[in-house]
Amino acid sequence: MNRAPLKRSRILHMALTGASDPSGEAEADSGEKPFLLRALQIALVVSLYWVTSISMVFLNKYLLDSPSLQLDAPIFVTFYQCVVTVVLCKGLSALATCCPGTVDFPALRLDLRVARSVLPLSVVFIGMITFNNLCLKYVGVAFYNVGRSLTTVFNVLLSYLLLKQTTSLYALLTCGIIIGGFWLGVDQEGAEGTLSLLGTVFGVLASLCVSLNAIYTKKVLPAVDNSIWRLTFYNNINACVLFLPLLLLLGELRTLWSFAHLGSAHFWGMMTLGGLFGFAIGYVTGLQIKFTSPLTHNVSGTAKACFQTVLAVLYYEETKSFLWWTSNLMVLGGSSAYTWVRGWEMKKVQEDPSPREDEKSTVGV
Repeated sequence: MNRAPLKRSRILHMALTGASDPSGEAEADSGEKPFLLRALQIALVVSLYWVTSISMVFLNKYLLDSPSLQLDAPIFVTFYQCVVTVVLCKGLSALATCCPGTVDFPALRLDLRVARSVLPLSVVFIGMITFNNLCLKYVGVAFYNVGRSLTTVFNVLLSYLLLKQTTSLYALLTCGIIIGGFWLGVDQEGAEGTLSLLGTVFGVLASLCVSLNAIYTKKVLPAVDNSIWRLTFYNNINACVLFLPLLLLLGELRTLWSFAHLGSAHFWGMMTLGGLFGFAIGYVTGLQIKFTSPLTHNVSGTAKACFQTVLAVLYYEETKSFLWWTSNLMVLGGSSAYTWVRGWEMKKVQEDPSPREDEKSTVGV
């Protein structure tokens, strides 16, 4: 087939849009955005995820363990962030109902039967956010990622125990690297005299709850019409109710009554901002996955954790040993390797979903 010579303008257009059809008809039919525009969108979304996630960690550290605030009420901080999330969900739902097309958000109506069906997951959700904040209260931001690094290991363990899903040898080896990095990090924190055993235990429990939350979320989603935002609403509603007796039992209401900054607009502004970041992280996480892929999201999260660790060491003017940095690299490297291995295995299954006849006898052992 003879083709007319391409003009330089058409070549430039093809390069920018990534089109392979010289006539440009394929690009017009598919409606793909220009390459530079897509690259800019991805860069903005990833940057938004990084800024939101890192800001949330540093702000929560300020609220939970700031010498200037001296507020010893981690349960109340977590409770207030759940209240902010509920208010935001209802506000966005009302906006979507009153002004269709303004924002894409499902209609929310409190149904006690749905709330009861979500309750078991909400208990795990409460454990996840509470242990996360308690870990951050007792350990430094620099050690925070290592303290909560066993989530991948628990994912593998619980997938086998609860779902009977086996894991490949390569994936298990990456988990071994993560465990080694975790233990080395704990050892080096102890050697430097900065180890909080309580904070480390809370970090391990937070990792366990994150894994349980991921598994049970899949089971509960049908009860909320497979809507993550409806699940977020019910989880936080249940959390607000369940946190109230904890506030009474742990005496945090008495602590708040005698808190010096209880009437400070700055304090409540920081508390509300922490709730906004907590709500926003769910949105920007979904946004990053939408514009990239789950694999790229995991890689971005690992890179963000590395940057956050370096930033924390610089901000708090800490000095860390070579082995301490090695432990962080082992955790981040093991996590990245696990993500790559799982992505490679999934791609391999998609390309060859069923084993050949001569391989069936060796598969599933």
